[in-house]
Amino acid sequence: MKVANSLRSLKLRHRDCQVVRRKGRVYVINKTQKRYKARQG
Repeated sequence: MKVANSLRSLKLRHRDCQVVRRKGRVYVINKTQKRYKARQG
């Protein structure tokens, strides 16, 4: 899991990446390529 200030570049790493809000934090998840995960903040 990467931690980044901006998730825009991390969302563009793979076409299946999705931005999700959970518990007040913003995450990038990817169901097909599990290694593309990130959190903002």
